[in-house]
Amino acid sequence: MLNIDYSSIHTYREIFQQPEMWKETYKRIFDKKKEISSFFSTYYNDDVTIIFTGAGTSSFVGNILTFILPKYNIYNIKSVATTDITTHPNVIFQKNKKYILVSLARSGNSPESMAAVDLANSICGDHIAHIFITCNAKSELARKAENKNILSLLLPPETNDKGLAMTSSFTSMLLASVLIFRIENMEAEKAGIDVLSEKAEGMLADYRDKIQEIISYEFERVVFLGSGEKKGIAEECHLKLQELTDGKIICLFDSFLGFRHGPKAVLNEKTLLVYLFSDDEKVFQYEKDLVIQINRQVPPFAQVYVAEKKQQIMDIEFDLEMIPKIQVQTEYDVVLYVLIGQMLGMFKSIIFNLDPDNPSVDGKISRVVEGVTIYK
Repeated sequence: MLNIDYSSIHTYREIFQQPEMWKETYKRIFDKKKEISSFFSTYYNDDVTIIFTGAGTSSFVGNILTFILPKYNIYNIKSVATTDITTHPNVIFQKNKKYILVSLARSGNSPESMAAVDLANSICGDHIAHIFITCNAKSELARKAENKNILSLLLPPETNDKGLAMTSSFTSMLLASVLIFRIENMEAEKAGIDVLSEKAEGMLADYRDKIQEIISYEFERVVFLGSGEKKGIAEECHLKLQELTDGKIICLFDSFLGFRHGPKAVLNEKTLLVYLFSDDEKVFQYEKDLVIQINRQVPPFAQVYVAEKKQQIMDIEFDLEMIPKIQVQTEYDVVLYVLIGQMLGMFKSIIFNLDPDNPSVDGKISRVVEGVTIYK
């Protein structure tokens, strides 16, 4: 256990406040049920394409949702980063097609966030509506929410993380994005959010010390693997660890099947592998086969098992098995998988004598992106 005062670290507090933030996020969405329902009744039908957008971590929310929302019969969706919309808007939008652009942002002040909205409007005109999901009520994005075709959803102010790395902002935006598409069933969703929060509280408490043991290992590379929506979580995990360690730890993410096709070359004797296992039995078969192959070919430096339940994979031993004690499953459990990336990143940052709230020693990266000029 690291002997430091965590009360002075915003990132630590923002990771551990997440279970409460999820409950508060649910309340905020519930309180806007009538407005959200009205918006969708007016602007959404089967001819409308929903585009989720954001930059960096915010864009990963959309990558996850493209696998989650089809479970609710919502298929006409895309995930396109604001950074891609800014440079190639005419590839993303067609003049006579209808869209809902869902802008996800912690600060709501990134230049590309504003540019994506403006470009979408200039191309689509009356054929586009907007949903803003942001954590900053004073943001440029929030101030844009004046027109009737804009639904603005402000998350709890505490989710506007003060640390550089997005933690409670990411998970709360992800939950809010799912909940708005479950708006007609909101009363029933509360039980799932409550169980999810209780599971996360237990995992944060139960695995804090064990994760600190793992980060004491002298690994140099980390690979996060996940299938379907968990690939998007793996993407977020890899960024959390890499940015919180100021690039001292090089990270990669992929799907289990995709990792075989070349990226597996990254494995060496200093690689930590983090498996985000599926609870789908068929998907797990593919994942298990890869783990067995890796352990026969190049036994990893260390391995972490993250799942909803424990399933034996031959006689392979894992350095950490992160599994919730509460075995009641919810539709939101994918959110739990990001905890491993957040905690590995924060604690490894401390091991490297970095400030987790501002780990970039030479200012390569900042909390709100800087130096971007938007060209007309």
